Amino acid sequence: MVHDYKKIIGKYFEKDGFIDASIRSFDNFVEKVLPKIVEEVGEIRPTIIPENVEDFVIKLNKIWIGEPQLIEADGSKRVVFPMEARLRQLTYAAPILLEVSAYVDGLQVENFTTQIGKLPIMVKSKHCNLNGLKRDELIEKGEDPDDPGGYFILNGNERVLIMVEDLASNRIFISRNAIGPSRYSLRVFSESGALRIPHLIEQMKDGTIYLSFTRFKRVPVFAVIKALGMVKDQDITMMINADKDYEDIFINLYKASEYKTEDDALDYLARQIGITQGREIKIQRAREYLDKYLLPHLGETSKDRIAKAYNLCKMVKKFLMVAKDGCSLTDKDHYLNKRIKLPGDLLADLFRINTRVLVNDMLYNFQRLVKRGKFNSIRIIIRDKLLTNRITSAMATGSWPGGRQGVSQNIDRTNFLGTMSHLLRVVSLLSSTQENFDARALHGTHYGKLCPIETPEGTSIGLRKNLAMLCSISHETLEENKVRELLHEIGVKKAAAAPAAGGAGK
Repeated sequence: MVHDYKKIIGKYFEKDGFIDASIRSFDNFVEKVLPKIVEEVGEIRPTIIPENVEDFVIKLNKIWIGEPQLIEADGSKRVVFPMEARLRQLTYAAPILLEVSAYVDGLQVENFTTQIGKLPIMVKSKHCNLNGLKRDELIEKGEDPDDPGGYFILNGNERVLIMVEDLASNRIFISRNAIGPSRYSLRVFSESGALRIPHLIEQMKDGTIYLSFTRFKRVPVFAVIKALGMVKDQDITMMINADKDYEDIFINLYKASEYKTEDDALDYLARQIGITQGREIKIQRAREYLDKYLLPHLGETSKDRIAKAYNLCKMVKKFLMVAKDGCSLTDKDHYLNKRIKLPGDLLADLFRINTRVLVNDMLYNFQRLVKRGKFNSIRIIIRDKLLTNRITSAMATGSWPGGRQGVSQNIDRTNFLGTMSHLLRVVSLLSSTQENFDARALHGTHYGKLCPIETPEGTSIGLRKNLAMLCSISHETLEENKVRELLHEIGVKKAAAAPAAGGAGK
């Protein structure tokens, strides 16, 4: 028996609160993810530009969040605290400030900081005005010192963003099909920034293995591998068949023998997606599609093509190990294959979509003014109400990108335990009207992560869960160099250089 266990648990909660994961997630979104989203936008080049100008570029530079403030009817600004926002039915939000610059023919002509909208601030986060206050100071501001925070205040209502459980991106999932021409299917959800592209590998009865993603519907996977630069049959065979002897490889190599070069394979793929221009244009466009939409998490440049070819070979090998050797299928309900989207991740999805809307609106306003001959500054093309209205509308109604509903809910204030339960709630994206027996069942990997008791009766049983009290969620991702160092420390050695693939250097 562990003595003084109450002291040990008490020490844990002195350092980590019940909902620290949500607060850290919001802070991470503001400090790290917001700048990345703006960086993804890159340079904005309008198609219609003023006369006597050859090149006009708008750049979005630094982005940051101010402190939560209130603008009174007379136009004066002052700091606002959560209790005042509740009582006066206001939104507890902070201004989003962005540095914008304009370049004409390579020379900077404008550089200014403007407000592009307001972001609702999570109570008790780093950017909240209550951050760092002691118990007496919190009571003075009208707050309960034991209130954990982790929620938002919109129009005086306390709203919580419900954590969402989803399948992990960039992992291989192999399942058996009850119907259809392919007995097994391999899926990968490749995620990079705003892109999350499903990839599907399946094998028809004649032995041909097909790949589907975006506009490419059931194209031979070996044609894609050759289009990426690995054109030698020997290299492909060695990558897949090194320690096995799958006849299916030779069937697929025979069918792909008509693509002698990388360009032949690219030309074939271009025809498959309906590109009808000349051969050079077809090859170029097919390359662009492969760079951008094929396994984007591995990179989106020409130097990443050979890595994509190697990964496709590994995926084919794994598929054949299950289909031919009887290796086990992927357990989708294992928590290793799941990820929890915290409030910061949900806000990142929302902000990423609405940043694109803002950029399109800026372009529309710019080009409209240029056509009328009234353009004089890019300062007037930015509407700060657009972003504010779209973000607060989504958070006030719970309607999220991707057609999800109920992501934001009014917090349960029946009692303190009800509030804590609501803040720790995790929902699955699966429909509650379908059976999904395996997804509803208690899995061994839930131990210590999810509460085995707290789930509702009825149609939502097992799909709506709650985090365990001692559960801790990590949100930081290790950088590539750090991963290499860790692998080197545990004894992983660098493999010998693989044979150069034909056409890889093109």
